[in-house]
Amino acid sequence: MNPEELLSEIQAYCRSHYHEDNVKKYSRYFREGYDAYGLSQDELYSKKDQILARPGITLDLLVQASYLLLQQPKYEETSFAIVLLRSFPGSLTRNSFRAIEKWFLLGIRNWAHADVIGGELLSPLLEKGIITLADLESWREAVNKFQRRAVPVSLIKLLKQTKDFDPFYRLIEPMMLDPEREVHQGIGWFLREAWKLKKKETEDLLLRWKDKAPRLIFQYACEKMSPEEKLRFRKSR
Repeated sequence: MNPEELLSEIQAYCRSHYHEDNVKKYSRYFREGYDAYGLSQDELYSKKDQILARPGITLDLLVQASYLLLQQPKYEETSFAIVLLRSFPGSLTRNSFRAIEKWFLLGIRNWAHADVIGGELLSPLLEKGIITLADLESWREAVNKFQRRAVPVSLIKLLKQTKDFDPFYRLIEPMMLDPEREVHQGIGWFLREAWKLKKKETEDLLLRWKDKAPRLIFQYACEKMSPEEKLRFRKSR
């Protein structure tokens, strides 16, 4: 099987499992638009498992197929690229990281795909030392806003694996003035989870930015705080 054949097979499967009701159901979660076949999660994973069970399915084949899938318009085509690559956790390398970088140039168009990439692909690469935080520094200024969002999201699972959050704070602070709401949400999500574990350090960062950074970051970051605690992070009049 070659990448073109795999693409054609996946697209034929998606067309045969089109569900208009699911498209309507999930479209409300995507302000940027939701062009989809409406596959259920069970249908997606069933086909993924079927593909992976075949002899001759290699990581390289899946990477090459992912470039074709990412150029297609439907939500599930990108989803297949992600879940197939995610099935090789022990085989991912720095070349895999470069492939993921290329995805953002080709077609990552929504927060959901960015969050799975951040949490399920980038986070393990960081945890295993295959990449470092320095490898994500250039992502902070990427043209694709979802690539920027993936930076703070990739750090969330690492919070419980270290007592030193300072490198994480240093990585995300230059993003505190990012202009895009999807990035604000990702940063706020990370800070909310960091606050649960290190309140003082996270609050120090929030206080530094409370009069400058977008309020949506604080809405997410302060979500689990008491009303009294939230008052400290109101913007000064």
